[in-house]
Amino acid sequence: MTWESFIYFAIPSVILWGAGAYLAFKDRNMPAILLTVAGILIFAAYIAGMWVSLERPPLRTMGETRLWYSFFLPVAGLFTYLRWKYKWILSFSTILAFVFICVNIFKPEIHNKTLMPALQSPWFAPHVIIYMFSYAVLGAATIIGLYFLIRKNDKHFNEGVMNLIDNLVYVGTAFLTIGMLIGAVWAKDAWGHYWSWDPKETWAAATWLGFLIYIHYRSHKPGKFRNALVLLVFSFVLLQVCWYGINYLPSAKGVSIHTYSLD
Repeated sequence: MTWESFIYFAIPSVILWGAGAYLAFKDRNMPAILLTVAGILIFAAYIAGMWVSLERPPLRTMGETRLWYSFFLPVAGLFTYLRWKYKWILSFSTILAFVFICVNIFKPEIHNKTLMPALQSPWFAPHVIIYMFSYAVLGAATIIGLYFLIRKNDKHFNEGVMNLIDNLVYVGTAFLTIGMLIGAVWAKDAWGHYWSWDPKETWAAATWLGFLIYIHYRSHKPGKFRNALVLLVFSFVLLQVCWYGINYLPSAKGVSIHTYSLD
């Protein structure tokens, strides 16, 4: 499996996800679920093929992490649809996944078999995969929140939307916490200590606290929808810095143990 093959898996997946989203709006639940699952399986087949061809988990480059993000968005959308029956959630997840797929198609990256010694730990793959799932769930919650943040305040309608956003944030934050714990074990295995306040770790802690503050605010100020959504968007900005923005910060260059180079 090569990177050039990506488009032949991505396009059928998006078409199936889009068809599933359309049928969800038509209240045809079972066909919507089956089409979405079919798209997920096709996309998963490409990831599995890349894993075999690279002889390592495709998790090293930004393009590879975007690959997982594109995969987990429809997965998160499907789980949400199955659990809460929000018929429009499949459309949101499909659109978001399509954006990241387009980025990978039009900005391909070089993928090779090389893994730095620190990335050869058995804790590396579960840490990043769990993080990517949490990022996808929190990203879906934030996009929904941002959309309704600019709408007029309708109390009854917003309560329903906020319940969805809250549930997504709960799930995303739970997986974010698990990912951090696994990352600490990985750090102990790779560098000899669980936590070092490396720039990446500092921003990860700030991201985690941001979403905890959102949860705390929602539980104490349940009627302050707009303020809560501002907190949610701010927390997601922190997440973006933690995910890829850290690579452009002067404080991390040449210092962060999480900035990898093959040179």
